[in-house]
Amino acid sequence: MPTLDLRLRDQLATVIGRENQDGGARVIAETGARAAIEALAVHLVVPYGHLDTAGKQLRNRLRARARQLGDVRKVDGRHEIDHLVEQTAYEHWHRMLFARFLSENDLLIHPEMKVAVTLEECAELAPSEGSADAWELAGRYASRMLPQIFRPDDPVLAVRLAAEHQHGLENLLASLPAELFHASDSLGWVYQFWQARRKKEVNASEVKIGADELPAVTQLFTEPYMVQFLLHNTLGAWWIGAGRTLPMEMPYLRLLDDGTPTAGTFEDWPRLARELKVLDPCCGSGHFLVAAFEILVAFRMAEEGLSARDACDAVFRDNLFGLEIDYRCVQIAAFALALAAWTYPGAGGYRPLAAMNVACSGLAISAKKEEWERLAGDNQRLRNGMGRMWELFREAPILGSLIDPMRDPADALFVAGFDELQPLLDRAVGGDRATAEPELHEIQVAAGGVAAAATQLTGRFTLIATNVPYLKSEKHHPTLRDFASTHYEIGKADIATVFLLRMLDALGLGGTIAVVSPQNWLFLPTYKKLRKHLLRSLSWKSVARLGAGAFSTITGEIVQASLICVSKVPPPHEHCMAAIDLSSASSATEKAERLLVGNFLRLSQEEQFRNPDHRVVLDGISNTTARLLVDFADSYWGQGTGDFIRFGRCFWEVAEIGNKWTRMQTTVSNTVSHGGRHFVVLWENGQGALMEYAEKLRALPGHQGIRPTRGAEAWGKPGVTVSLMGSLPATIYHYCVRVPKGEQGSLPGDVRDAGGWNGGSRGSEAAR
Repeated sequence: MPTLDLRLRDQLATVIGRENQDGGARVIAETGARAAIEALAVHLVVPYGHLDTAGKQLRNRLRARARQLGDVRKVDGRHEIDHLVEQTAYEHWHRMLFARFLSENDLLIHPEMKVAVTLEECAELAPSEGSADAWELAGRYASRMLPQIFRPDDPVLAVRLAAEHQHGLENLLASLPAELFHASDSLGWVYQFWQARRKKEVNASEVKIGADELPAVTQLFTEPYMVQFLLHNTLGAWWIGAGRTLPMEMPYLRLLDDGTPTAGTFEDWPRLARELKVLDPCCGSGHFLVAAFEILVAFRMAEEGLSARDACDAVFRDNLFGLEIDYRCVQIAAFALALAAWTYPGAGGYRPLAAMNVACSGLAISAKKEEWERLAGDNQRLRNGMGRMWELFREAPILGSLIDPMRDPADALFVAGFDELQPLLDRAVGGDRATAEPELHEIQVAAGGVAAAATQLTGRFTLIATNVPYLKSEKHHPTLRDFASTHYEIGKADIATVFLLRMLDALGLGGTIAVVSPQNWLFLPTYKKLRKHLLRSLSWKSVARLGAGAFSTITGEIVQASLICVSKVPPPHEHCMAAIDLSSASSATEKAERLLVGNFLRLSQEEQFRNPDHRVVLDGISNTTARLLVDFADSYWGQGTGDFIRFGRCFWEVAEIGNKWTRMQTTVSNTVSHGGRHFVVLWENGQGALMEYAEKLRALPGHQGIRPTRGAEAWGKPGVTVSLMGSLPATIYHYCVRVPKGEQGSLPGDVRDAGGWNGGSRGSEAAR
């Protein structure tokens, strides 16, 4: 299937709603949902007098659903509804959207006639089936086809949007061209655009990232070339490593001259495809899951002679697993997998599918512990199991797939395991909802979902392939920060490296991680202990450094990624990894092309370990044949004023330099011989306002202060300044960082005679 071109992607973004857009589907859906929910008095102490019995029952069910989502009932009886509004809007829009996907792919099935129907036919059938219009009926059909995605008993789908809001959504959806619904990556973009406005709001607020903010700021569309490269060079490499012919094309699978896979043959994996277990713990919209599904189905058909239909069911049953902190993404991933199964060549189109092992690891637990334990009745062992589950998952909306039930295994004599709890919860959820209290029913539903996630979180997997979330520790919610510090100390600086360590715990012996990850942990000093641990304990299979521009919708200054593959096998002494540096390629398209044909280096893992700070360097220069820059030059950070608006100026903004101001060299955006010579700083011989400001900051509790004299060792000496952003552009002279050792210096192409800003200049805070 083709991917969305820029024109269609732009049109989809406009329909759903851009970050700076006041309209769009999300705004209309949330406006309509709030109006409809308030019309039912869900937020008020008592219901409106005109509500009939059915309306009052729906109101009670919605209040229970709101509490399960995280809304709180206040002391005076009023009720928060923000989470409920968001969920209602999402469910209504996406039920319509999924119905359109099904219709355009001839998969919208009439539940009784068992034939595909079009939206035009739904319009004709709607009056006779008690629906207001084609979209409502199509949504009902879609819900019945997708019970794992749309809960049949979810009260938010019983809410009726006002005609103006419903028609607004219908018009937006109808404006999208049919070709958009045949693109392989449409569903992934749907969620990215749904979250765009919220992501901007969260980033602008600068709040610590908790449960409400985490899905919006950490979701990042995974480019198809990244998914294919990682899966082709793991699953594909394993397959041909056993001497078998590939049953499908894998253009990103790289081979050595002798036909051996560049990344190795993964000989520690199971021998048969049916024994493989593949997990994406941050599955988002399902990009890795769908791609792995198609590969595994082909493998099972070739290996066992299964039909396409049977192979699809077998892969869902045995091989494929997904977890995601955001339930909305779980819905999209499950729908993407359903579409992949129904459209798989030779599989026969629509049919009921085997249950998918895709679960939400971030379900909120709003009930008290004793209410959960009550679900187990009088069986004390089951009650203990429910209590332990409550303890493990009470912070699930923040921790998600980082939760590890095996970290503190339960005593099997006294505490039931999750596999024992699942049938109990299935019976509870499958009971008569009409006779259950709304609160109890929502607890049952949540507990069933949590048990499904817990079952996967206790598993051990052959391959874990994912695009990890990116979030630096200074933005972590205290719960996440404390969890990372306690359990993953060497990786706590970013949630990405915390996830890397958690995934290692979920691997079986010989298992492999294939991950899209930030590249900074490969070399920054903060991650020295992490690199040391990983280089000593794992066999590194391949590293592709992508650099800036790897993602087509964001700048590389925000995220510079690498594609990394490591196996849970101690590295042999002579072990080499495959490596390629694509940071010079300017676009995602160019990087993808170079992954297809570029030259991979074979780098000694032992030599990587011996690099200073165990830095992973992909230039192919051996430690045994080349000397490092540290042998020739000293490195310093630039000056920091802490308030450059107050203490800094461009030189033309001051009447004279005099004794107050001093020239300060700054960074450059591109490498040039002479640049960055336009700032002056209010230095006052180191005895004025800047130093006073620094002293006051240092006196504040918990404040680290600023360092106006940082880098003073380099002032007045020849050197090279280097910016610490992007492609590390450089220019001749002082401030930064590299000062040749010895009075005359000894660097090749000696810069000791370079002219400068002046002998008294100092490095700027931009070097930080």
